[in-house]
Amino acid sequence: MVLKLQIILLTLLLLVKIQAPDPVPVRKNQAFGKGETLTFNVSYFFINAAEAKMVISDEIHRVNGKPAYKIDVYGKTLNIFKLFYVKDNWGTYIDTARIVPYRSYRHIEEGNYRKHEVIDFDQDDGTAEVKLYDRENEELVKTEIFDVPYQVQDIVSGYYLLRTMDFQGLKKGDEIRIKGFFDKKNYNLKLIYEGKDEVSTSIGDFDTHVFSPVMPSNKLFRGKKPIKMWITADENRIPVKIKASMVVGSINMDIVSAESLRNN
Repeated sequence: MVLKLQIILLTLLLLVKIQAPDPVPVRKNQAFGKGETLTFNVSYFFINAAEAKMVISDEIHRVNGKPAYKIDVYGKTLNIFKLFYVKDNWGTYIDTARIVPYRSYRHIEEGNYRKHEVIDFDQDDGTAEVKLYDRENEELVKTEIFDVPYQVQDIVSGYYLLRTMDFQGLKKGDEIRIKGFFDKKNYNLKLIYEGKDEVSTSIGDFDTHVFSPVMPSNKLFRGKKPIKMWITADENRIPVKIKASMVVGSINMDIVSAESLRNN
């Protein structure tokens, strides 16, 4: 089975296309800041298959004059899976206060496949301008404009919004409604709160909140709730473990390093 990074990233990020839901309130961001780097080991059938990193730039950037965090998710295959060659970069620029995306991008390298895409969000007008570039990422090939929901999230930014939410009032079985834009489509999924759990990792033991997205029927994952994500119950709200049940086998993502956390 060719282990594409798109599958790996979706196990981490399918549940992050979130619009500020009711009744879960969004707090002022106290969970993350400049320079944070999270590193994960990705295993398939107990074999180290890939490495993924989530990196916040150590500088504040500006998009149309507005301050923004620049956040990148990197992934590459390891060991025997290098035969399939995956080296991907997904990224976003999010408003430092509102935690909504102004721009997102994908630079995909998987075998001979290439994709370079940039999306500019107009959060006031509710539109997303999708620009597709050529194989070398030099010339603009196509531009399309789509209507999107209010305060829409992209596939990376929504997770960081999730980290700003107050989980204290959640009870097992409660739902968080999900709205977002990915691959030229608007999504409306839901995230189920599974309660709290204690998790041991290579960087320590953590009390965590557990979430499972309810997935539409597809050929990749097994069951209605094939993905579970463990997020620390401390002020940093970092993911420390993700498990995805695939049609064949399972993918596990485990944190191995957390640097420059906002709350020590």
